[in-house]
Amino acid sequence: MAFFHRSPAATRRLTIAAVAAGLITTSGLAATAAPTTSTVSTTSTASTVAAAPARAKYVYLTFDDGPSTPYTAQILKILRAYGARATFFEIGRNVARYPYLTRRVYQMGNGVQNHTWSHPDLRHVSSATFRSQVQKTDRYIRAQTGYTPRCLRPPYGATNKLIYRRAAALGKSIRLWTIDTRDWSRPGTSVIVRRALAKVHSGSVILMHDGGGNRSQTVAALPKILRTLKARGYRFTTMSCT
Repeated sequence: MAFFHRSPAATRRLTIAAVAAGLITTSGLAATAAPTTSTVSTTSTASTVAAAPARAKYVYLTFDDGPSTPYTAQILKILRAYGARATFFEIGRNVARYPYLTRRVYQMGNGVQNHTWSHPDLRHVSSATFRSQVQKTDRYIRAQTGYTPRCLRPPYGATNKLIYRRAAALGKSIRLWTIDTRDWSRPGTSVIVRRALAKVHSGSVILMHDGGGNRSQTVAALPKILRTLKARGYRFTTMSCT
């Protein structure tokens, strides 16, 4: 067998070439692997985001000054047709006059809360009168529902620090509203709808009325309000004062 003798210079050139070839091969493998790792990571992140549930949006529909006939029954029928629930802040003397309506409101899954006995401005009554206005209404509502209201909505939304203290002493939380349709002034069905929807967001409390006068415009506006809010992804639930 013949042996070939290489010079030291030739040996160095071969060694450098081999190292260079190895580096090129390693670099090519790394370049090939990198997109695979990136693709897996991106796919995993995308599927995680897609699986995250959307946060539910809620609106609180509230009706004051009832119960009354024929409007409370008409509003209940519309709410049922749209699968919606609302909270009714009722006046005690109207509960005494239409006890079956209060019972029906409650049995249909709606909230029944306290709006005083005769709708006075609570800022201008004595402590004894305040207590009587609230507790007498509680008794009449409890007789029809078996439930003692925990929410109090002062008439006209008139409040001050003293009202909050007196309400708390009776185990009540004050609940007002964030959107006032001013439907009591009978501005027209389209105006009531526009006011109810203009600034609505999740958690909004919309004020309307089922008593205290002619509420036919409110009844006419309610289906449009419900349809629009449902189309926007809102649900309807009752207020709580636990």
